[in-house]
Amino acid sequence: MPRYRLTVEYDGTAYVGWQRQENGHTIQAAIEQAFKRFTGQDLTLGAAGRTDAGVHALAQTVHVDLERDWSAGKIREALNAHLAQWQETVSIINVQKTVDHFDARFSARGRHYLYRIHNRRPPLSIDLNRAWWVSKPLDHEKMHEAAQLLLGEHDFTTFRATQCQAKSPIKTLDRLDVTRNGEIIEIRASARSFLHNQVRSLAGSLMEVGSGRWTKDDLVAALEARERSRCGTVAPPYGLYLIGVDYDDPV
Repeated sequence: MPRYRLTVEYDGTAYVGWQRQENGHTIQAAIEQAFKRFTGQDLTLGAAGRTDAGVHALAQTVHVDLERDWSAGKIREALNAHLAQWQETVSIINVQKTVDHFDARFSARGRHYLYRIHNRRPPLSIDLNRAWWVSKPLDHEKMHEAAQLLLGEHDFTTFRATQCQAKSPIKTLDRLDVTRNGEIIEIRASARSFLHNQVRSLAGSLMEVGSGRWTKDDLVAALEARERSRCGTVAPPYGLYLIGVDYDDPV
């Protein structure tokens, strides 16, 4: 059975997350249903990251095994047609045939996330469900300075969800940058893998620094406490985007 790699973009607002489940519609189910209508095949997709309800993606990576050797272009166009017909906010950006051992999750060498904060006094309209509205002025330079203290290998127990199923809380954070362009503050995080809710927990705690409620020393103290109760505000899901996944070539 030929294996294909897909790059997927989606607005997660209307979904209960990536992973197929019984309590609501998911991105995985939407794409699997599109495949079913296209190929007649019941199948299961593998994904690089199981994003939560409301989280978006610019470049989620997926793999799938098909019974027939379709052209990549045919797969992309057919899936997008079916997704559009059912008014799914999901788009297949790219399709390519890949090697049999490629796995969207386990072959990944790095994952990149973006968290967007819209920092202004008036409430949001255009950016509603696309960014976290924070009305109090934030100092992005202090946020960035504090963020650099979290780089490297640490026990991130404080910044992971209590229901996180990872075997270890120890992760290596390769990048955590905070920049500002007008009213928009962007937090970019990169690592081989992340704990459940880690990026949102980091974003919310950095917001505490930017607002002046925390200092950079408070952030480090929270990290070193290794207690979930010491985490700052957990940022809402709708500001989070999976923007890229790295793999070794060839894939």
